[in-house]
Amino acid sequence: MNVSTTMWVLTVAGLCVLIAADFFIGGRKPHEVSIKEAGIWTTVWIVLAVLFGAGLLIWGDGQAAGEFFAGYVTEKSLSVDNLFVFVLIMAKFAVPAIYQQRVLMIGVLIALVLRAVFIAAGAAAINSFAWVFFIFGAFLIWTAWKLIQEARAGEEDEDWEEGRLMKAIERRLPSTDTWHGTKMFVRENGKRLATPMLLVMLAIGITDVLFAVDSIPAIFGLTQDPYIVFTANAFALMGLRQLYFLIVGLLKKLVHLSYGLSVILAFIGVKLVLHGLHETTSLHVPEVSLPVSLGVIFGVLIITTITSLMATRKASKEEPKAEGEKTGSENADAQG
Repeated sequence: MNVSTTMWVLTVAGLCVLIAADFFIGGRKPHEVSIKEAGIWTTVWIVLAVLFGAGLLIWGDGQAAGEFFAGYVTEKSLSVDNLFVFVLIMAKFAVPAIYQQRVLMIGVLIALVLRAVFIAAGAAAINSFAWVFFIFGAFLIWTAWKLIQEARAGEEDEDWEEGRLMKAIERRLPSTDTWHGTKMFVRENGKRLATPMLLVMLAIGITDVLFAVDSIPAIFGLTQDPYIVFTANAFALMGLRQLYFLIVGLLKKLVHLSYGLSVILAFIGVKLVLHGLHETTSLHVPEVSLPVSLGVIFGVLIITTITSLMATRKASKEEPKAEGEKTGSENADAQG
């Protein structure tokens, strides 16, 4: 898809206007976000993404629109999985409910900037070196295997541990444990101190870098068009703040999400490897079509959601039985 410089400028400007509107309408004043507010804004962002994809279909072509929707759904799914980590970070820093939406908003902005840089670097690498497809593909397959291993081991971190970089920042940056609204720096006894607001934003930003390492190769496996890669990422990230408040209570119910994402990442990884072979060798290797990619992504997510809800419902029914049996056993032991 040939995109002019003017179109790039208009797109970025339009996204900036949407982000500014989101901030001034719903995010400027710190407050607890209600389910109703989160639901309305989440719907607005999804509708805007659908309208953008429809615009690509009308003024671009079906291939571009299909690649956008495939990339958008994949990135949105990965973003939902990343919300698990955001929940842990919020708990670690004991972020008050009224400030959580401000933290997430800044986190999304940091993610947008970082991903724009990564997308530019990834596009340049792919255009210059076809073997980059093999690296991206192998990395995604390895990530998929790692997700499966963690899911099978039942690893659920109840706390978030700072990485070395975050610990180094906390050691070298004078800070206070007291929250001062949305201020990132305060002066106490003539000394400039960082507030927990700054520290949690840094934690979110550093985590966003790690998230981008997975998501950027994944979407490049669906399209190599930098414009579609960027816009799909942007629309997937925008609205993530409201989605956090909408589904934070549902996250623990998506018990099979890691399995679903591992299947999607492995599929895209194999697709990248096949594309790399097609680009660098004379071998007649099959190319995975866009309809097949869309079918796999949507199919896996639907099945994952259904099986997750079924497993959660089954577990909730069995829990009272187990409690009853435990209580009965304890009473019998007491009587004996």
